Amino acid sequence: MPRTTPPPRRPNRGAGNCEVTLPAILCLLLFVSACGLLLAGFPVAFTLAGISLIFAMIGWLAGVIDMSFLTAFPQRIFATMTNEVLVAVPLFVFMGVMLERSKVAEELLDSMGRAFGSLPGGIAYSVTIVGMLLAASTGIVGATVVTMGLLSLPIMLKRNYSRSFACGSIAACGTLGQIIPPSIVLVLLGDQLSVAFQHAQFAQGIFAPDTVSVNDLFAGALLPGLLLVGMYLLYQVAIAALRPDWAPAIPKDELITESRLEFARRLARVLFTPIILIVAVLGSILSGLASPTEAAGVGAIGATLLAGQKIDPGRAKPILLGTACFAGVLVLTVYFDLRMQRTVISPGTWVAIVAAIVLSIGVAWGIVVALLRTLAQKGPDGVSVLASVARSTTQISSMVFVILVGASLFALVFRGFGGDTYVEDFLHELPGGTVGAILMVMLVMFVLGFFLDFLEIVFIVVPIVAPILLQMEVAPGELMSPVWLGVMMGVNLQTSFLTPPFGFALFYLRGVAPPAVTTGDIYRGVVPFVAIQLMALVVLWIFPGLATSLPLALYGR
Repeated sequence: MPRTTPPPRRPNRGAGNCEVTLPAILCLLLFVSACGLLLAGFPVAFTLAGISLIFAMIGWLAGVIDMSFLTAFPQRIFATMTNEVLVAVPLFVFMGVMLERSKVAEELLDSMGRAFGSLPGGIAYSVTIVGMLLAASTGIVGATVVTMGLLSLPIMLKRNYSRSFACGSIAACGTLGQIIPPSIVLVLLGDQLSVAFQHAQFAQGIFAPDTVSVNDLFAGALLPGLLLVGMYLLYQVAIAALRPDWAPAIPKDELITESRLEFARRLARVLFTPIILIVAVLGSILSGLASPTEAAGVGAIGATLLAGQKIDPGRAKPILLGTACFAGVLVLTVYFDLRMQRTVISPGTWVAIVAAIVLSIGVAWGIVVALLRTLAQKGPDGVSVLASVARSTTQISSMVFVILVGASLFALVFRGFGGDTYVEDFLHELPGGTVGAILMVMLVMFVLGFFLDFLEIVFIVVPIVAPILLQMEVAPGELMSPVWLGVMMGVNLQTSFLTPPFGFALFYLRGVAPPAVTTGDIYRGVVPFVAIQLMALVVLWIFPGLATSLPLALYGR
């Protein structure tokens, strides 16, 4: 959690700094109005931008804000357009949607269900493990919850599982994609924290600032994500032991109709592809071989090749060749500098460059074959798989970036009223110092998660509070770690998918659940898992090394 070499601690602020002025009132009304309109169901991006423009006009007429302040808005949009980190968002979305369409989850659930189903609570364990694997390869909450709900919920109900326990397990495992990297939430949160970290250092008079990247956040979130999976499994084991009627076992003779060796081979074959994809994407990021954007491109290509193989496994040679060439190119990039824009290139490197070009042709052939197969394959709605994936990717990515643009205008107007100063004064005057400020921010984010989407919280709350928190000391001479703060926020945001009444995972599951499952069953089922996530926050608070040790070991920070 610590950062070394902090500047002198800032003096304590007095209560007189929080005077009730017209700009302060407008700041409060701006925030409350935006939340109220969002709760009323108005589109997020247009609400944030529209209400910001209205209040900017009111402030200009009242003489408390200069409209020239808004000239920075085009620069912010341009910065968003040229931000290479954010390019990872549509690529990760494409990877996740393509994997969801390629039926990877169905095979994983079937195989894991056969492996654990004979144990009390075995199907619930399977759901959690498959959810973890999908989280590390897709990161799309909606796709995971819907797929799990369609495939495993009917089986669990047929086997007399408790409706609330089954619904809670499925909804909770679907949210693991928000904290286990590669996660879109972590990409967006890392981008916001990077800017906030720089602002915090500038405010402290540090004009050669350190940086925090999405790689750091991915590394920091890995162990807490696995911790959360372990806590889910412990809860399910406890339920199976204490309430066996809630999670009965399935007779073995109904599960495995093949020899153990044949089943082991099939299980290894099913697990091999997603694990290889996880290692390629996440391993390249954590090892520093690739940025999140480059790794997202690797994941998108890998998901496309996998989908092509799943569609026509009888003609897998072009896909296997493309995959092998793809792996060969990755290996060459590890051992050779393949850049050709150099004056001196050794003969060995030239051989590697030529080999990489040849392998790239093989990759291109495999990708073309896979794309043609996904284009020809029709989904349940009669639309080709590729068209469906492209449409979903465009819709989700457009939503993210339009919200980001609207939130940028909101933050600009909020700061134009001096809102960041008022929030800073308020946090510094809370009893308990840094501990009180962190608790207040975490509580506000948790409560907002009952009503707002994680995107709204990331783009509205984080830019306001993060620069302030990152200037605070957690101990004498130790400043708050941005990685630890980001992971804490990530786990907190994960609860927004499960907390009634507007938890998105609840809506997704409600949409695919049988009529026998009531909304009350879903709400009751997620309550223990929300409590588990809050316990994980407490564990992270007590043991910050869970978030900071891996980035420190990998990157030295």
